Amino acid sequence: MTIVSANARKKTHLISGAVLGTFVLLHFFNHSLGLVSIDAMEAGRRMFNLVWHSVPGTILLYGALLAHFVMALDSLYRRQTLRMPAGEALKIIFGLSLPFLLVPHVVAARVEPLLSGIDASYPGILRVLWSSSANTARQTVALVFVWSHACLGAWFWMRGRDWFPRYEFLLYTVALLVPIFALLGFVNGARSLGRDYAEHGGYGDSAYVSQQRRVDPGLMEDIRRTFYGGFAALIAGTFALRALPVRGRIRVRYPDGRIAAVSSGFSVLEASRAAGISHVAVCGGRGRCSTCRVRVIQGLEGQPAPDAAERATLTRIGAPDNVRLACQFRPVHDISVVPILDTDSLGIKTQIARQNGGGRERRVAVLFCDLRDFTRIAEHRLPYDTVFLLNRYFEMVGEAVESAGGVIDKFIGNGALSIFGLKTPLQEACRQALTATVRLSAGIRALNETFADELDQPLRLAIGLHAGPAIIGEMGYGQATSLTAVGDTINTASRLEGLAKEHDAELAVSAELVQNAGLSLEGHRRLDIGLRGRQATLETWILGSAAEISEVLPA
Repeated sequence: MTIVSANARKKTHLISGAVLGTFVLLHFFNHSLGLVSIDAMEAGRRMFNLVWHSVPGTILLYGALLAHFVMALDSLYRRQTLRMPAGEALKIIFGLSLPFLLVPHVVAARVEPLLSGIDASYPGILRVLWSSSANTARQTVALVFVWSHACLGAWFWMRGRDWFPRYEFLLYTVALLVPIFALLGFVNGARSLGRDYAEHGGYGDSAYVSQQRRVDPGLMEDIRRTFYGGFAALIAGTFALRALPVRGRIRVRYPDGRIAAVSSGFSVLEASRAAGISHVAVCGGRGRCSTCRVRVIQGLEGQPAPDAAERATLTRIGAPDNVRLACQFRPVHDISVVPILDTDSLGIKTQIARQNGGGRERRVAVLFCDLRDFTRIAEHRLPYDTVFLLNRYFEMVGEAVESAGGVIDKFIGNGALSIFGLKTPLQEACRQALTATVRLSAGIRALNETFADELDQPLRLAIGLHAGPAIIGEMGYGQATSLTAVGDTINTASRLEGLAKEHDAELAVSAELVQNAGLSLEGHRRLDIGLRGRQATLETWILGSAAEISEVLPA
């Protein structure tokens, strides 16, 4: 039985993390004042303590620390499999390591002053940390782990927000500079102790040692061991509870025939990971995106209804009733699912080598294609879904072009420019371009079938084909240099792609390219169009479906 809802647990984890992150940021800023002087560090510490050492501040800080740790253990316990992406694994490892790295610092800065009645000052703490290489190394590792854990947590939360891309560079810069300045301040402050203070007797060895003798070192060691043992027992207990047998087994079936047999309580995403089946989850399985969603094709009856968070995401993307978020859906009996977005759609297939393609004029065939009305389609989709859909489309275009013998020159928005004939005669290049066009038409139909339940309207292509001379070469500047083509042939192909849109057709191909391919399109619609900068018109064939080209292509 769940006492606290999943949504409440998420909010508690997030709010407590925000409180701790604020504390860490201010504390590191205080460390960085060591670049100025010990006096500056002390002045900053007094202001810092006014908030965090007050009764409300102490309750807020340690309440957040306890809540965050408990929520982390709860999340670890509820995670049905330990298979996860590297980012999630590092976040958990950093989080579980922190108590053991921070116990000595917390005991020295909070517990010992409480027992001795003597406030812990920066000079005193720095003297202890700098006096031993082990203490120095532990403090440095703790600082890096604390900040890494905080940054990973913040990144998992922020990366799905609409505003994140606008501030991404600034946030990454802050994430890099904060620990650097904190460490430099720590080192500079510690090195300045003897020079600035010992000679004045303000924080001399004898004064500091006499203060430390007011607390039994054995007692402090016992306190540290108690903390270590307590945290170790909590973490070990969590793993022990995970190992207890859970009643009930369910089977999750996938379209390729694989089956994940897991205990009741697993989410579909956890079942996929436990079985080693690749399953996309951009937000880390937190229900903040819809990339992990699956279509349930069998066994949906009697399953738990979506909670508020899952329902909100599904409603936003207009998902039908048989689509669920794999990270939130925990089936209670056997089901069959189809992941809607697979890992293959994450990127574009590596293009073929472009050797001997620079600095010359060559007669080539050029293909321009573009998705029609895609802006309108994207307006009603989550950013993650738009990216995945585009990448799936780009992959389809790349495979169609490359399998036919062409090369993707560049992607422009949701359009693509492809070149045929870098290594082949023009006649063969023209046939390759027409073959690629047929495959593009088939590919877009396959995408529409795959995403039929996700799209309000089917995806439609507009393709322009032309052949002629073009300048081929490596063009650009620095890292942006790449093989590309320029010339009137490229412009004409682009104009034909626009012409296909104007006539609500899928393909506009110049008669010149068809003739060079040794084919005929008699019986189809033909236009003579005027082009800017040309006196003569361009004879063009207009086809409602590019698949019709297959009728004249040789087998």
